[in-house]
Amino acid sequence: MSGHSKWSKIKRAKGASDVKRSASFSRLANAVIVAAKNGGGNPDSNFTLKMAIEKAKAGLMPKDNIERAIKRGTGEIAGAVIEEVMYEAIGPNGTGLLIEAATDNKNRTTPDVKNTLNKFGVKFASAGAVSYQFGKFGKILVSLVDKNIEDIELAAIDAGSENFAEEGDSLAIFTKPTELDQVHKALEAQGIKAEEVSFSWEAKDIIKLEDKAVAEKLLNLMDLLDSLDDVTGIYVNFDIPEDLITKMDN
Repeated sequence: MSGHSKWSKIKRAKGASDVKRSASFSRLANAVIVAAKNGGGNPDSNFTLKMAIEKAKAGLMPKDNIERAIKRGTGEIAGAVIEEVMYEAIGPNGTGLLIEAATDNKNRTTPDVKNTLNKFGVKFASAGAVSYQFGKFGKILVSLVDKNIEDIELAAIDAGSENFAEEGDSLAIFTKPTELDQVHKALEAQGIKAEEVSFSWEAKDIIKLEDKAVAEKLLNLMDLLDSLDDVTGIYVNFDIPEDLITKMDN
């Protein structure tokens, strides 16, 4: 791909953990509710719901909680309406951020995101100001530990994908959103297990940040955004070299 979102790669390079995010049952439940609301409560026919359920299980969310979230999404039990929101932001050096959220109260979530951006001098942008720089893809992450990358890439091509990017010790395989399920199943049929399956916004072009102060500011911003309970995804159009991340850690 000509470019793709680097936040997941950056997090891996800096050793950031998703433990605090996984521990947020409200975040996991909201993803299940939205998926069930949009595509129905059967994970066999709703792949987005299936992914949300798998993430909830990985986050140790109890089975009863998951089932209640599904029923809230389908309207079988009452509850606050959860809606998906996309925020756009413009940072220094032409950097852009897309921030996904799932919330039952935009009047809480929007100020939370705006205030976090303001702390780092990043501008809250209007709809479309940043998103035109990105495209939506399905993303399958496969570990490369004890595996041959060429074998995985060939398997991915056979499964219907031709776009790849290395992310640390893993290979990101990209698909059209509508083909994510079939490519995932085709890889599984070849004995290739995915670490993570998701939808992702990928940047068409990547800005490489070499300025330590700017890079550190943006990393701190994304860490803080990542800690907000309503935020479900962050996608960026920049990359930070691993040697620069190492310098920041020292």
